[in-house]
Amino acid sequence: MNTEKTINPPSGYAAFALFLVLLVVAIGTLAVEQIAVGVIAAVVDFVLVLPGLVIVNPNESKVLTLFGKYVGTVKQDGFFWVNPFTVKKKVSLRAFNLNGQQLKVNDSVGNPIEIAAVIVWQIKDTANAIFAVENYLQYVNIQSEAAVRHLANSFPYDNIEDETASITLRGGAEQVSVLLEKELNERLDRAGIEVLEARISHLAYSPEIAHTMLQRQQASAIISARRLIVEGAVGMVEMALARLSEKKIVDLDEERKAAMVSNLLVVLCGDRSVNPVVNTGTLYH
Repeated sequence: MNTEKTINPPSGYAAFALFLVLLVVAIGTLAVEQIAVGVIAAVVDFVLVLPGLVIVNPNESKVLTLFGKYVGTVKQDGFFWVNPFTVKKKVSLRAFNLNGQQLKVNDSVGNPIEIAAVIVWQIKDTANAIFAVENYLQYVNIQSEAAVRHLANSFPYDNIEDETASITLRGGAEQVSVLLEKELNERLDRAGIEVLEARISHLAYSPEIAHTMLQRQQASAIISARRLIVEGAVGMVEMALARLSEKKIVDLDEERKAAMVSNLLVVLCGDRSVNPVVNTGTLYH
């Protein structure tokens, strides 16, 4: 691969002034029928001077090749004159924004998901971008898609399927972005391209399993909530029994304790309002 070589060609204003002078000479000599001098001036003007004038806009560059050999890259913006026989290829140094298409892939546990990423990149080595790959824009698109697919295959969508996973696509957004950016930089380095930012822009289960996975997530949330309620209720019952015993408000045998625990758990764990029942008898009659 070629290594970028930055060159600073001479200003184009002097060359442009020479172009105007030779143009006047050519017109003047042809007017007085000095055809040979006029032809020579015109040839020099339009073959050697004018083709060498180049304009480089801000955040752009010109990659120069002479008879198949890389000469250098002009990165400084301005008006310049270069060898008129060089081929000048414009390469933008601005940041590009790639909004990747939604891909249907399987996560690490086999669930079909839809995923897409937004990638911000720019060219850091113009020589490699032009000479190392056939088309650097197409190269970025293909390698970005491959990197996103590989990322999706490496992690589960959520901890529901793999509770031991330390990183998930849904929960580890920052970590996933860092890993995606790192892999993209490794893949695109050959083309002289640097990834500035990479983030997941779309993540969802595929439509055929989305409803089922939503029900599963809802069930998991309900179970987690119930578990928390039961743990809190048991603590409250334990505290109530301890305070009753400590204050010696009532002396409860094991059977009465069991009944009290049962009633308290029903009240505390129920998802509906409880209607109180006044018992005028005893626990045993």
